[in-house]
Amino acid sequence: MIALAGPVVEMIDCQSLKEAFGERLQQNIPLRRFTAARVGGPADALLQVRSAGELTDTVQTLWGFQIPFVILGGGSNVLVSDAGVRGVVILNHARHIRFDVSGKSPSVWTESGANFGVLARRAAQRELAGLEWAAGIPGTIGGAVIGNAGAHGSDMASSLIVAEILHQHGMIENWPVEKFGYTYRGSNLKSPVTIDSLRSGQSQSPAAVVLSATLRLERSSREIIQEKQDLYLTHRRRTQPPGASMGSMFKNPTGDYAGRLIETAGLKGMRIGDAEISSLHANFFINLGQATATDVWALIDLAQRMVFEKTGVRLDLEIELIGEW
Repeated sequence: MIALAGPVVEMIDCQSLKEAFGERLQQNIPLRRFTAARVGGPADALLQVRSAGELTDTVQTLWGFQIPFVILGGGSNVLVSDAGVRGVVILNHARHIRFDVSGKSPSVWTESGANFGVLARRAAQRELAGLEWAAGIPGTIGGAVIGNAGAHGSDMASSLIVAEILHQHGMIENWPVEKFGYTYRGSNLKSPVTIDSLRSGQSQSPAAVVLSATLRLERSSREIIQEKQDLYLTHRRRTQPPGASMGSMFKNPTGDYAGRLIETAGLKGMRIGDAEISSLHANFFINLGQATATDVWALIDLAQRMVFEKTGVRLDLEIELIGEW
């Protein structure tokens, strides 16, 4: 999920979009209902895709028109600005899943819009282990591949075999896991997005898109898999707040935890507007009902400043910023 900024509404050829996509095209659609935090202004245009083929055709058409776009999956780990998105938002609902248990080493092929937690639970039902750590992750496979999603000591880098990547020049490649150059919550496909880059117009449509991924699995008993999943889910419910949030706001600094640093700065429970730093886990910012992106950003700025003043540590965002800032 890559943010965009810069192009203005007048640059979008709505007539060409209508001719290309017909009734699929929706205009001036509020994005808050498509984000986990229930925050975000309108998109100039919105398109849903329901298969990897449809995603390929849509993306290639937009590249051909030179119309900027951003891809949303489950809407977690993103903060959409109150001003919304200039260009097209693609809702990735390509969710086909296919398990392969024919060989010695089982695996699963999944389109990039599939929910990661759902995939992990479906694997468990088939007595296939290896994704228990992902059972509570709300995002999609595409976002997980790009951002090296992880939990409970594991991550995408340890689960991915190969991913199908569509490039802007039209070529589709199968990237083995080694080609992603995975780091903590990062990869060769993930570019850092900052407020300054968004305001300067440096951000743009992605140059490559994840279409599908194949993940490694292993055989086990349903009881063993379920026990591990239940352990992880119980820990998640005990340590992470319920409600509308983006997930972890900041990356954990080396050897420390962002939540601990924010708590040390005295910000647990801090509230601006209807946005609150959770009193349960300070690295989660909660929308109490009517929070705006401006409220959330004010809390982000406060947390970064106070943590640096107290500890000398600069917190880096884990979430993606999307839209006009």
